[in-house]
Amino acid sequence: MQSYLDFEKPVADLEGKIAELKSLATSDQAVSIDEEVTRLSARADEALVDIYKKLTPWQKTQVARHPQRPHFSDYVKSLITEWTPLAGDRKFAEDPALQAGFGRFNGQPVAILGQEKGSNTESRLKHNFGMARPEGYRKAVRIMDMADRFDIPLVSFVDTAGAYPGIGAEERGQAEAIARSTERCLELGVPNLAIIIGEGGSGGAIAIATANRVLMLENAIYSVISPEPGAAILFRDAARAPDMAAAQKITAPDLLALGVIDGIIAEPAGGAHRHHGEVMASTAKAISQFLADFPGTRGRLEVREHRRDKFLAIGTNLG
Repeated sequence: MQSYLDFEKPVADLEGKIAELKSLATSDQAVSIDEEVTRLSARADEALVDIYKKLTPWQKTQVARHPQRPHFSDYVKSLITEWTPLAGDRKFAEDPALQAGFGRFNGQPVAILGQEKGSNTESRLKHNFGMARPEGYRKAVRIMDMADRFDIPLVSFVDTAGAYPGIGAEERGQAEAIARSTERCLELGVPNLAIIIGEGGSGGAIAIATANRVLMLENAIYSVISPEPGAAILFRDAARAPDMAAAQKITAPDLLALGVIDGIIAEPAGGAHRHHGEVMASTAKAISQFLADFPGTRGRLEVREHRRDKFLAIGTNLG
């Protein structure tokens, strides 16, 4: 069942009428609804295109958080074969919020990292809504070490509101674990690609997104802090989250202009949550292009220098 956001109400109304007509036709075969359904469907498509052409930063935040948006597990199932997940940080525990392992993309071995938010109440609780604890980031470092040792490129799928801020996580060294993971990304001798597929929140995202190439889905967001806590801190009012989202420059076009990301993966009108197959195809194309641009024969020093120069150049085009 399709879940609608507040600003999608015109589309919800039209598609509701279509559903009513189809239900009526099911109960009364003598009723012809084809012409009216076609007309309403065209209006719904036009409304959807019109709405998604002019989304505000806050509306894009809502789209990035949509419960039916593809999650890490969906990308793995669609794009990765011979998927072998690995668990545990070899120090404390397994963290289901941050998934990691190895597989093949179009036959080529790849290492995979990503936050999994979960798709229903049970899985969301299991994966802690994609908010990783220190053991998750230490597991990420372990996978990066293995990828580096065996010359396997790394692909990260980023989707988190941020690292878990609980007392236990802080006691186990959350900040240090994030810093170590970020440092390991920078030190990798193999090329790494990060794709922001939903929310890219704070250090929890940067810990696996410090890559040779950083891409964002068109309606994803990437920020140092989520709009709600940011508004609570700066404006003393969490209800001003829409204002905060606009001020933060968290959308893909803004971040591309700033040089924070390197490219945008287009989403069809209606967002990735309505068009899983098309988004998977576009993402596969982007990964293929990355692997072609950074072949396995590229020197380790060159890969590190490329990554270093990329991050040092952020914001230099603003002067």
